[in-house]
Amino acid sequence: MMKSSDSRAYQAHTDIPLIILVAAMSLMGIVAVCVATYSPDSSPDVSFLNHVVESSYTMRQCLFVLVAPLVVGVLMALPYHFLYSRAEWIYWGMVILLTVVTITNRAQGVKAWLDVIWGYTIQPSEFAKLSIILILAKQLSRSNHPMNTLRSFMRIMLTVLLPSAIILAEGETGSMLVIIFLTAVMLYFGNVSLKILGGLAGTAILLVLSIYALAVATGSNDYRLARIYGFLNPELYSSSDAYQILQSQMAIGSGGLTGIGMFVDGAISQLNYVPADWTDFIYATIGEAWGFAGCVTVLLLYVLIILRMLYLAWFTRDRFGRLVICGVMGMLLFHIFENIAMTLGLMPITGIPLPFLSYGGSNMVTNMGGVGLVLNVTRNRSLSDAISTPQTFFNPYRFSTRFKTRPY
Repeated sequence: MMKSSDSRAYQAHTDIPLIILVAAMSLMGIVAVCVATYSPDSSPDVSFLNHVVESSYTMRQCLFVLVAPLVVGVLMALPYHFLYSRAEWIYWGMVILLTVVTITNRAQGVKAWLDVIWGYTIQPSEFAKLSIILILAKQLSRSNHPMNTLRSFMRIMLTVLLPSAIILAEGETGSMLVIIFLTAVMLYFGNVSLKILGGLAGTAILLVLSIYALAVATGSNDYRLARIYGFLNPELYSSSDAYQILQSQMAIGSGGLTGIGMFVDGAISQLNYVPADWTDFIYATIGEAWGFAGCVTVLLLYVLIILRMLYLAWFTRDRFGRLVICGVMGMLLFHIFENIAMTLGLMPITGIPLPFLSYGGSNMVTNMGGVGLVLNVTRNRSLSDAISTPQTFFNPYRFSTRFKTRPY
């Protein structure tokens, strides 16, 4: 018989702890962007509000954070059946939008942005992550053993590869890697056979190594290959492709234990020695301003967010809803790991922003949209959906024993 405490954990609710954690990270992001875009011409003695007003990036970030509750509220309010029944519509709508951006964008290099109004742009590849999460959750929830037939295998693979190929054609390697990782997480928690997962992983590794070997053999000067060279030998490429990594390490190291403080004249962030230190390299700004203590605080908050989502998935009986939570968790987890690792020089640069902290509207809306989907799932739980208990959640060999529930 289920204990009353377990019953409460399964009940429908709006998860306040998750909202508080995300709100705290978003407010910290505003402060970090303001520090990163602090002008050398500004006086360090003026108030923080003046610093905010003087920075156009910070003002825009404030706007993005103010819009975030609206995004979360809309996705929370959408009928749960709508998310399930219209997953294909959302997916194909995003595929069409990605195709339009790729065809119409005349920029050199990365072609991932679409101009909208008043100088603002959107990045559809960010929104595509949520559409893939929804469609994969629906496909994987239909069976306790997905991908066990050739038809199921091909359908799921094509679902992921089509938008991934378009995004790669745009030059957005980072977003493609995020999609691959969240797909792997959802396949694992969707009870896909470990043999199939191992085969896919091995194929992916061989493909990457083959492409790298071909690029080296042909003498390609692609910027993505140059980033890998800079990562492998930063001293040799210190003046070009590894410059950003080395400057980021220097900024974090200069922060020491507690940091040099905010709005300090002569700071590395103030003098713009770290390129994009308000977007992809915001963690370097945090390390310089607040030191090791600030970096650990950020990591702790991220760990709490990931663990909270894992907890919510644990106590969600509906397969579709559970896989949505796992997909959002996988998306955020890869962003966090890759961004912080590349800032520290432990991974090559991929242009992946840090969730809730980096400047950027599309990424903020996508992350908040993911949180909205998670909250939608928790608000639409039903105690009558349960067949199994959560104690079997982490059986790594038979996911059907972890989540022995009927499809949505």
